[in-house]
Order: sequence, then C-alpha cells, then structure tokens
Amino acid sequence: MTRFLQDILRQPDELQRAIDFLAGSGRRGLQEAARAIRHGSHAYLTGIGSSWHAALCAAPLFSEGAHPVYLQDAAELLHFASFPSGAVIIAISRTGKSLEIVRLLAKARESGALVIGITNSEDGPLAREAQIPIVVPVTFDHGISVNTYSTLALASGALAHVTLESFDDHLISACSRMIRETAECMNQWEEQIAATTWLVPGAVYYFLARGSSLGSCNEARLMWEEGVKAPATAMGSGSFRHGPQEMIAEGTRVGMWIDAQRMRAPDLAVARDLTRLRAAVMLIGQELPQDAGDLVFQLPEVAPGWQFLIDIIPAQLAAERLARRSGMDCDSFRLCSYIVEDEYGLLHEEAEVQRDS
Repeated sequence: MTRFLQDILRQPDELQRAIDFLAGSGRRGLQEAARAIRHGSHAYLTGIGSSWHAALCAAPLFSEGAHPVYLQDAAELLHFASFPSGAVIIAISRTGKSLEIVRLLAKARESGALVIGITNSEDGPLAREAQIPIVVPVTFDHGISVNTYSTLALASGALAHVTLESFDDHLISACSRMIRETAECMNQWEEQIAATTWLVPGAVYYFLARGSSLGSCNEARLMWEEGVKAPATAMGSGSFRHGPQEMIAEGTRVGMWIDAQRMRAPDLAVARDLTRLRAAVMLIGQELPQDAGDLVFQLPEVAPGWQFLIDIIPAQLAAERLARRSGMDCDSFRLCSYIVEDEYGLLHEEAEVQRDS
C-alpha cells in the first residue's frame, strides 16, 4: 500500500478530529477571526498550492452570505497588491513556512494589516506571527497534501460560516454525519476504481466544477500532476462551454463535480454531450443517475454548500490508483520540495547558485 493511499484512508478520522477542535477549543479563535473580518475594511483570502485550493472552497461561502472576500493566491498578492488601511488577510498554509506566506507576513506588518493564519503547524511562522492563529491539529501527510488540504478547507469554511454567524450545532452535526457516511462509502469507491476503464495512463484529463467544488477540481488537477506525474486541466464548468470544448476528442477523460442544487441539469447535459462526443466521463455528486457517466461516484447527503468537504476523496483514490497503473511513484517528488522556500528556478542546485550570486 502506498503512503498516499494510507493518508487518504485515514482522512475521515482526521476530518472528525478537526471538527471536534473547531467546535471546541478552536471556536474562540474562529469567533475572534470572524469579528476582525466583519469590522475590517477589506478582507483578503489567500494561500498557495493546495492551500490555495482550500481558499477556493471557502470563498463562495463568504460570497453567498453577502460578505465577499478578495480571492488572490499568495504569490500574486505578495507581488501585485497593496493593502488599504484596516485590511484583514486570511492566510492559509499547512506549514506556514512557504516563501510567499513568510514574505506576505512581512508585507502585512509594514502595511498595518491584520493577519488571520489558518495552518496545521503551531511552530511555523504563520502560527507565530499571525495576530489571530487558528492551528488545526492533524497528522501530517507523507508527501501529497491530503489531510492537511481537507482540514484547512474545513477550517476555512467554518470561518466563513462563523463570520456569517451560522456555524451552529446543527451544521457541525451534519458535517460529522456525512464524514461517517463517507467512511462507509470508501470501500465501494475503491471497488469502482479497481474495475473502471476511465483511468488510462497517458490520456488527456480535464476537471470541471462550480462553486466550492472548484477547490476540489483544482486539487484533483494538482494530484494528477504531483502523483501521476502527468498534465491535467481544471476549470469552471461554465467557462468550459466558452471555447475549451473544442479540444474534445475520442478518449478524452473529463471529471465533473455536480452540485445537488445549483446548475445540476445543465451540467448533467454537458456530461451527456461529452459522452456523445466519445469522451469518457467521471461524475462526483449526490443522487446521480448511475448511467450518467462512465464512472459515477455517489456521495452521501451533505449540508448545502459543504460538498467540497468530502467530494475530493473519490478523486484522491482515483489519482493514487492511476499513479500505480502508470508505474509512477506517488510517494516521492522528483522536482518539487515539500515546502517551497525559494523563488529561483525548479532545480535545487540552480536555486543555490542564484541565492549566492
């Protein structure tokens, strides 16, 4: 069994541990952060890598509650933004040590902006220097971000709901229930993946989603790149219909996340037409027609807006299986550091030369 798969299989326990923290000792930090966001002049939501995808999950929850945030990844926010008086920065980072996050902390200090740090590491710069740190307990993943990603997405979503004064016991109970039911589904999902013809080494893979599932969609793309060592594309389902569909050819693999309430019929129509065009379709959602795609993952009932909390798990399992089918080592990185701490090139020896010059 790969370390990647081990990390995926323990995810329900880690998510429940994070929920217990946020509903218990972490609630005070969420409330303090929410007050700062409500009273701040501007709120920025940021991260980089998989932490950026966690931000993509949370941003729609803020917007749907009529409390939008500026959504920008940490590298862009660092180099191409200035913070107005009274700004609040919600920075998401599993270790809090990534170069862009560390430099963003310094930029925030100089601007007088308040930083809310959502992280998994209590000894990282983000936890130490943020005015309001929210440190979500987790056992760190071996390589590819699995539990760090999903627990940070959970905490970011919880912060959005506390800001809107709606992260109550009913929602907490609903999240715990869907995590328990997800754990019960995982064996079935693994059996589906073992039998599917959707996973083909060397195929073209596109991932499409809307709303909070855009975080899952982009995280799936990153897992393909990190684990399978193969290119993939992620984008909004609506945007896909404005030109990119021209690339469809027989054998193209398309993964789609279907929301339970919003744009369900139009997105199922896209899946149907993709099949007619001889693409192979994977669907992830609730109460989906079993014949709507080549590989259909049925999710348990989830709280409205919170499908992102579990809808990444079938894609994680699929990425791990495809890596093995492709003969790729998903437990090691060939080029990328576990934590990116410099801005020079891709090869570590080149970075050393640039830093010394």
